[in-house]
Amino acid sequence: MTDAVSDTPDARSMDIAGILAALPHRYPLLLVDRVAGLLPDERIRAIKAVSFNESFFQGHFPGRPIMPGVLQIEALAQAAGILAVETLGLAGSGKLVYFMAIEDAKFRAPVEPGCLLMLDVSFVQKRARVCKFRGVATVDGKVTCEVNFTAMIADAPA
Repeated sequence: MTDAVSDTPDARSMDIAGILAALPHRYPLLLVDRVAGLLPDERIRAIKAVSFNESFFQGHFPGRPIMPGVLQIEALAQAAGILAVETLGLAGSGKLVYFMAIEDAKFRAPVEPGCLLMLDVSFVQKRARVCKFRGVATVDGKVTCEVNFTAMIADAPA
């Protein structure tokens, strides 16, 4: 996905209030700060501002802070969750988007404090309860992580 999603006339942006309405995640695990462009039924471009104040940098790694790859995948999954919720009209429904599978994850470059992590996610397949996605994270146009994953839409646990 290119920057074109945010330049598409039909694309919607979303601030943190919209993100909080779409996702159940909260500090310290909310990993999406802004949505630059969202095309329901297609794709999303979201942004994670990576700050040295992130709690994981205290131990990963002292003297050489790097964002864990698993958290890059989680950030992509949260962007996919927003895409799914907005596409399927689930905001406020109490439905949650759960991982089912993570496939072909590749980590290409480290993510350090002070960067903007661009999160590009698109639908590969969409059904009523199960969706497949392709996610690519980049910093300054350089791929840091790419992954295919599947998620299930379900009721929150009682």
